[in-house]
Amino acid sequence: MTSEPAADRAEWGAPGSPHRTREEQVLDRIDRVRRRKAVVKEERITLAHGSGGRATQTLIQAVFLEEFGNPLLAPLEDGATLRLGDARTAFTTDSFVVSPLFFPGGDIGDLAVNGTVNDLAMCGARPGYLAAGFILEEGFLVADLRRIVASMAAAAAAAGVSIVTGDTKVVQRGKADGCYITTTGVGVVERPVELSASGARPGDAVIVSGPMGDHGAAIMVARGEFDLESPIVSDTAPLHGIVSALLDALPGHVRTLRDATRGGVATILNEVAAASRVAVVVEEKALPVRPEVTGVCELLGIDPLYVACEGRFVAVVDGAHAGRALEALRRHPLGAGAAIVGTIRDDPPGLVLLRTAFGGTRIVDVLVGDPLPRIC
Repeated sequence: MTSEPAADRAEWGAPGSPHRTREEQVLDRIDRVRRRKAVVKEERITLAHGSGGRATQTLIQAVFLEEFGNPLLAPLEDGATLRLGDARTAFTTDSFVVSPLFFPGGDIGDLAVNGTVNDLAMCGARPGYLAAGFILEEGFLVADLRRIVASMAAAAAAAGVSIVTGDTKVVQRGKADGCYITTTGVGVVERPVELSASGARPGDAVIVSGPMGDHGAAIMVARGEFDLESPIVSDTAPLHGIVSALLDALPGHVRTLRDATRGGVATILNEVAAASRVAVVVEEKALPVRPEVTGVCELLGIDPLYVACEGRFVAVVDGAHAGRALEALRRHPLGAGAAIVGTIRDDPPGLVLLRTAFGGTRIVDVLVGDPLPRIC
């Protein structure tokens, strides 16, 4: 009986080894394709470039990072964390083009405030100040603008932030769609946290803070394009309070926080898998989705995993403290529906796997195309 050299034995099952199983070889090829240098093949921008999915990621990497690249931007977190004097601050910006402007549970105004507040919260920051930029189309009703601005003021007051500067531009009739808003925010990082999509480790737990897809489903129904009726309302809400509760309950044990907006929970999980070089394994039966959202998605042929939320987030926490994290979230009014939905593994790196309710396993890929344009 002969034995293999130790070096050869070590290569068995390693990426690139001819001894990998067929399944492992397929996963290796997927991983290699994903790690190729990003190239924008289209000659013109499409709606998919704003989806938050694969086309958006390619555009950011091949165009914006190519010219703007720097160490603060490179991680592509929800905001940049930087030092200004003695203060550790978070800085972020976001634009809102949702259609329709008014929808069940909110409007473009509170969405613009909550969206930026939440990006700061995902950095572990206490939001402080916002800037607001408006692009208005000639002919837009002043009454609608007043309604939007009042909604922004109410959302800012509820979140404890002030809108302290801004800008207004008006474009010719037909050159926009009523009203677009950009909000920029700054906050203070008061805790010694290092939150990043690259922070997940094998053994960690993946938690979703509440039912998925409410916002996207509410927008789809509100557009009236599909002759659907449903009581679904948007989940738009400021998340810094519930994030504070989580960080206080698990000091040093929260790895990643991401709000699940464009591209939904699936896109966030893929970002974590890619940035941390880990596998994310999700249990389908554990995913919190309201029956009415499931119904709308089934009618339209859309997976709720890809539908946008505006008041939910994904947290990756130390697996040993997952139960305590869940208790902290569920004690908060915005976290009553929180659920542990999966775990982090070391293999296959860079992929999200879904264990289906029927006992099978499938890959959850990055969103391709844009089934729900102008959702936020």
